[in-house]
Order: sequence, then C-alpha cells, then structure tokens
Amino acid sequence: MAAVTAGDILVVDAGSSSLRLSVYGSGGEERANRSFGEPPGERAGESLAEFLRDAPPVVAAGHRLVHGGPGITRPSVVDDTVRAELDRAAGLAPLHVPPALAALDAARELLPEVPHVVCPDTAFHAELPEAARAYGLPKEWTERYGLRRYGFHGLSCAWTLERAARLLGRPAGELHLVIAHLGGGCSATAVREGRSADTTMGLTPLEGMVMSKRSGSVDPGLLLWLQTSAGLPAGRLAEVLNRESGLLGLSGSSGDTRELVAAAGRGDRDAAFALEVFTLEARRGVARVAASLDRLDALVFTGEIGEDQPEVREAVCAGLGVLGVRGGLAPGNPESDAIVSPAGAAVPVLVVPVGEARQIALETRAALAGRAG
Repeated sequence: MAAVTAGDILVVDAGSSSLRLSVYGSGGEERANRSFGEPPGERAGESLAEFLRDAPPVVAAGHRLVHGGPGITRPSVVDDTVRAELDRAAGLAPLHVPPALAALDAARELLPEVPHVVCPDTAFHAELPEAARAYGLPKEWTERYGLRRYGFHGLSCAWTLERAARLLGRPAGELHLVIAHLGGGCSATAVREGRSADTTMGLTPLEGMVMSKRSGSVDPGLLLWLQTSAGLPAGRLAEVLNRESGLLGLSGSSGDTRELVAAAGRGDRDAAFALEVFTLEARRGVARVAASLDRLDALVFTGEIGEDQPEVREAVCAGLGVLGVRGGLAPGNPESDAIVSPAGAAVPVLVVPVGEARQIALETRAALAGRAG
C-alpha cells in the first residue's frame, strides 16, 4: 500500500453538466487535467479512456461524491457493498450523484487493478451538532425517513480551512470561521475548532442561499400552494427549482455573475436586481451560521464566484457590519490565497481558490493509508 500512497492519483469530478479529470503527484502537484463540457452519462468511459491515454499512470482513483447519504459518511474504498450503498444516495442529489456513479463505474471498468475511493462532500458535516442538523418535523418522520441536514461543499470546506489557518498563522483546531462557498452552488458553513458547527444546505443541495440556477430555500407553503392551487406537478417544480431559478431566473438572462456585473454596468435593471438579491442572501447565510460560533476569527470566500468576483465579495462584506466585517477589500488574485481586508481589520476577510480536486487526492491517499495500517 505504500506504493499506492506514493504514486499518482486520478481525481474524477463528475458534475451535473461536466466531467473534470486530473492527476496529482505525491507532492500535491497537478500533472494532468482536462474538462469535458457535458454530463458523463453513457460517454463517461469514452471520455476517461481518452484522458488516460495521455495521462501519467495512476495507482489509485479518487471520486467526488456530492452526497454520501446515510451510509457513506467518510472517504471509502469502493467494493461491491459500498457501490450498492451509493445507489441509495442518488435520489437525494439527483442532479449530481447519478453522473458521478456513471463515471465511477466507467473508471472501475477501465482501471480494475487500482483502488477507487469515493470522497463525499457530506463527510465534513457528518458530525454536525444534533440541533444544527435537525428539522422541526415530527420525530416519527425524522426516524422513518432519515430526515436531517447533511450539508455540502465539505471537500471545499476542508481544503479552505487548512489554507485559511496558514494565512492566519494559527492552528485550524483553534479557529472559528465562516466559509462562504459561492459558485454554481452556494453555501455558508460555520467552522468551530476544526469541525462543522452549522451550514446552510440541508437534506439536499437545494436548500440555503440563492445560487446560479438553483432557488435556494423558499417558503414550503409556497411549494404546497403551487402544487395544490396552481396545479404544478412535482417534476416541473423540481426542474424549475434546480435549473431555472436563482440568478438565472431573477435576471432572465444569465446565472453567471461575471455576465450580470457587466450587464448591470450597462444599466440592465434585472441583472442589477439579481445581484442585489444574491448578495443579500449571501449575507443572510453568513450571519445565520455565524450565530453558531462564539466569535468570528475570519470570513473566508471560496468557489468560482467567491475567488474571482471582487464586486460580489465587496457587496457581501459591506453589509455585514453587524458581525464586524467591513468592505474596502483589495481585489485579490484569483490564483492565490490572500487576506483581502485592510490591515488591522477586526474580522479579516480571506480568499482561497477552490481546491476540491486536491482535497480529493489528499483524502484518497489518507483512506488508503488508513486501510493499509
């Protein structure tokens, strides 16, 4: 097993609309990468084979899994038992888990001689405090259906926590942080002494803040009314909430903040309004989870929007004076970890570029080293 943990690791990140493949060396360096701009589906094997022809040989593969469900709560080496358990999670994240499983099955067929490890985004939140993961529902329902807040973006949180600790020069286990992951999906997570203390996403990745194309949380009574009074079927509601809402739905034009910032600058009122709602929802999310901390040592932005959209960061922070967070941020460099708040800020504001793929490689090595031990 020592050879496994020392060699190159294939990282498979299959999303609802793309497939990203990378190879990382034992020092954490990226040795190859490629993105395919379509869901894995039936072409997963073809895309993987094309990538592996030119990539360095690998000794293991790590797979991003958005939802591990109740059975997979930590990085796990895939065998037939684990693979069967993964099917149970598919209905909890129907946009994300089925494509990931298609890519996993294709990779296991192409690389049967190497171990495969699934790394759940939900693992970081597996030990959420009981009150933080509970819904105000009858106990009978909670127990029968396994209803709880799972939380997501855990791979991003784990990576960001360690990088933030380095920037601040303090041990991760001492910090009280809020991590705002803003991208296609958006969440805020409170981290208390190295552990998830609260998070905005719930049973599924649909709960929480307004996102690129996802609605985030809406009044449950609104959904009941749309079904019973407006006659909208559950399937149509799911499609609208997951694919036609958020920034895209509010603006009527785009779910990309870069396009919306440019459009707002040209006087597009709908684009400006979409950004206003988005930043208000981000502030609400940050403030909500901060209530689970004793103090706020730093606010950390990550995700494609969080790392690469200074206008959004500024708008979020400018409205968080109640938490001691202020605006006046430096633009930062989207490729580097940085403290972007002014010197002497009561609550430092940090930016950490997305590191989920590297975190998968780290967790894959750790899982295999643990199995060897």
